[in-house]
Amino acid sequence: MLATSLRNHKTDLTCPKNGVRVPQTSGRGHIGGDSSSNCHKGKLSQGGAATFATAMEIRLSRESDVPLRRQLAEQIVFLIGVGKLRSGQRLPSVRELARRLKIHHNTVSEAYQALVRRTWLVRQRGSRLVVGSRELSRGSSASDGLDEVINAAMRRAREEGYTLKQLRERVKKRLLAQRPDHILVIDREPGFREIMRQEIWQALGWPVQTCSQEDLARLPGLADRAQVATPEYNIDDVEPLVPKDRPAVWLTFSTADQLLEVIRTLREPSVIAMVSVSEALLRTANGLLAPAAGRRHSYQEFLLSRRGKVDLRAVDVALCDSLAISVVTGTRKIHYKLLHPRCLEYLATTVGPLPRL
Repeated sequence: MLATSLRNHKTDLTCPKNGVRVPQTSGRGHIGGDSSSNCHKGKLSQGGAATFATAMEIRLSRESDVPLRRQLAEQIVFLIGVGKLRSGQRLPSVRELARRLKIHHNTVSEAYQALVRRTWLVRQRGSRLVVGSRELSRGSSASDGLDEVINAAMRRAREEGYTLKQLRERVKKRLLAQRPDHILVIDREPGFREIMRQEIWQALGWPVQTCSQEDLARLPGLADRAQVATPEYNIDDVEPLVPKDRPAVWLTFSTADQLLEVIRTLREPSVIAMVSVSEALLRTANGLLAPAAGRRHSYQEFLLSRRGKVDLRAVDVALCDSLAISVVTGTRKIHYKLLHPRCLEYLATTVGPLPRL
């Protein structure tokens, strides 16, 4: 029977039927169909330097067992992971965000400090905070079109002293270069790597290997004949380690809208379980989903430590990653696909057809 480790702050019990550890919870905060005064939503405007992109909202609940500072920190991490907050983007000041979310400024300050320590945020001159320390300029916006991208490359080549003939020949050589024979997924968290490996293999059918940034730095040969793929927040660490003629593909994550909608539409008090092989995914989900579950529902988390079947039929809704979905038995399973379909499409275009063995 599959061993599971419950990431929960409550006292937990072991179910003799299947060995799954089940918490004794009194309930969690929620943002279901009603708008409780204890639930704070902040949709931050796009005016000025302080922006949280597009229609993604920060939702905090005082009724949740998850501290507000952790809810806020993990929701900012999620916004970065799904590409709503981009590298170099400036965040609101502590007091501005506290005012928008109607929480104490110390709560925002503690969340920001935790994210700085975890290197999700960096401080710039004047104590302002921006996302990451990665490339602050990523070229033209999508609306400029491909021609502007080409024009920018031509201008840069001229500035660096290259002729257009040299640029043309180099581009042709890159396009005709030897194709990779596998995909290499890079991330520090083992569970995250395995989820991405599974989803890429299922979508593309390509052989997929994984390693950490430290593994690649120690053994650079791991990137030989590989198309490297990594979440965008790793680019600064990974780019110096991969061949210049085969740059890494950036991976972006899917939003949690589907999971939040499932929780919002539950008509009866329910037991909700988030099941994953990744500690990082559970940590981020805790900051997003536990506030949504609220006191009306019981929110639990299960870390799968090895393959095998696990019986969660006692749970009303099991939210599963792409590895957990196949090993969990439950009355209602919801599959959360970590990788956004667009980044998989781009990766497929980059590597081309599956190589013949």
